[in-house]
Amino acid sequence: MVDNRSDRSMLNQMVALHEAHLDRIFHALAHPARRSIVRRLARGEQNLSELASPLRMSFPAASKHVRVLEQAKLVRRRVSGRQHLCRLEAAPLKEATEWTEQFRQNWEARFQALDAVLEEMKSQRRTTHRPRSPRSPRKPR
Repeated sequence: MVDNRSDRSMLNQMVALHEAHLDRIFHALAHPARRSIVRRLARGEQNLSELASPLRMSFPAASKHVRVLEQAKLVRRRVSGRQHLCRLEAAPLKEATEWTEQFRQNWEARFQALDAVLEEMKSQRRTTHRPRSPRSPRKPR
């Protein structure tokens, strides 16, 4: 007899690790400053001072935001002398997109089903409520 409990336990741990990683990704993207950093890094590598400047925040504040992005594995930082160069790592964005895609597909199917019901209702309404011809005006007495 094969014991499947260890297989289930390993699978549960893998799911939990994946969920924790998704939590870090969505947490990182929840802040507008971090989304701005991601958008700007999508254009290419930038140093931390360049990232902090348009956000009107200090170097330490920008560094904290980049650290959250690093923990989610969305950004990789390398230090060259006194410069902190950051670049975007897009793989976690793909993971988040794949996770949300399952919900989009579900909602798309529901909307299509709703459209079909509404079309059927319109069709039934047309056949049961045929427009009447306009009445002729009454003649004055």
